[in-house]
Amino acid sequence: MPVIRPYRPTDDPGLINVCIRTGAAGEDATDRYADPSVLPAIFALPYAHLEPARAFVVEDPGGTDEPAGVVGYVLGTADTATFARRFREEWLPLVADRYPLADGGRADGGRADGEPPTPDQGMADSLRHPERMVVPALAAWPAHLHIDILPAYQRRGLGRQLIESFVGALSEVGVRAVHLGVATANVKARAFYDRVGFEVLDVPGVPEGSTYLGMKF
Repeated sequence: MPVIRPYRPTDDPGLINVCIRTGAAGEDATDRYADPSVLPAIFALPYAHLEPARAFVVEDPGGTDEPAGVVGYVLGTADTATFARRFREEWLPLVADRYPLADGGRADGGRADGEPPTPDQGMADSLRHPERMVVPALAAWPAHLHIDILPAYQRRGLGRQLIESFVGALSEVGVRAVHLGVATANVKARAFYDRVGFEVLDVPGVPEGSTYLGMKF
């Protein structure tokens, strides 16, 4: 049976695999990017490296549905504003050169002018703008998370257990509220968040196609 355990540095290849294979509103994003590794460089690896105490994985030790290894995770931060600063100062210098900006992008972290020419460029721009995570209306929900599980392992109660593990780690440092963003197109994820206790948050200026959810505990 799959087990939930704390993250280990050797789990990074598994985090990368799961992030890419669930990176298109819950579906496989491998063919949507020339270099899909940009997704875990933004949404998975920085959390594991900067806040490993709040990273938990689902491991299938027996390879019942997949080769043995990481098949899901929850990753996040206890303090979004601090994480955004550390992302820029500590993480971005490690990976920025691998994902260059197109002409018109600004290496100082500003947004590229106009629409990005490709999905890869859109992500390369997001990589350089970690301050996008800091939304004043979400100050009462200072933590945020990302949770992804391969489809073959969904609807087994593993997602709920991951959320409980993450919430427990937040409680240990006195944090009592968490938020997340979910794509409107990801209806399965939205149904899961509703089941585990997240509620829609009224946030001005939410990007089209996205919703913010929050939970206090």
